[in-house]
Amino acid sequence: MDTQDDTQQNSVQVLTDLESMIKTAIGQIDSKKAELNKLNEMTTSFLEQDSTYQEHEKAAKDAAKIKNKTKSELLKQPSVAQTIAKAKELKAELKETQDGLSDYLREFQRMSGSNEITDDNGDVRDIVYTAKLVKRSAGKFK
Repeated sequence: MDTQDDTQQNSVQVLTDLESMIKTAIGQIDSKKAELNKLNEMTTSFLEQDSTYQEHEKAAKDAAKIKNKTKSELLKQPSVAQTIAKAKELKAELKETQDGLSDYLREFQRMSGSNEITDDNGDVRDIVYTAKLVKRSAGKFK
């Protein structure tokens, strides 16, 4: 019984340590983001005070307006509009196929217990899941 209690205590300690490391990482990320924002604001402020930069910025904006107008006119051509529509359709199909694959892989892994699969070309592929942390919105999950 002592071994089981020790194992449970070790598991609890590992979980507590892991939670602490996660919270530390979150704090470091938030701190570094705040510092980065401050540095970016300082850089922007410096650039805004330079007259040569301001002249070049205005010239670049004017050139961008001309480029965007030309692009807009070219995109109105039927052949280009058709190509864009096909690309959007293909992107939607690709996303749908990728979502389906994700579901299939999750089920395959659950049923087989394996984290790899061999494709038709004989290549072994690993099943990988990516975790990320997302802040809850104020009214969500309460």
